[in-house]
Amino acid sequence: MNQADNSSDRLVTAKDHAAIQISVADVNAEGKAVKGSGTTIVICGRIRAQGDSDDSINRIATKDGLLKNVWSYSR
Repeated sequence: MNQADNSSDRLVTAKDHAAIQISVADVNAEGKAVKGSGTTIVICGRIRAQGDSDDSINRIATKDGLLKNVWSYSR
């Protein structure tokens, strides 16, 4: 199955053996995972090879409301 990379909108194909997929579960007030609910972050091999995975994951997680005050845009 092909998926789009969240960080670059590139198509991640079956031949991209360096790609990763991280699933972050949603949790309830007691801290228990909510079954069938969560966020998936996909990073293609090119982003990983450039060493930008951590920045991409922080940016996506912040945009999706999973992190606060971790990532900020800077040039």
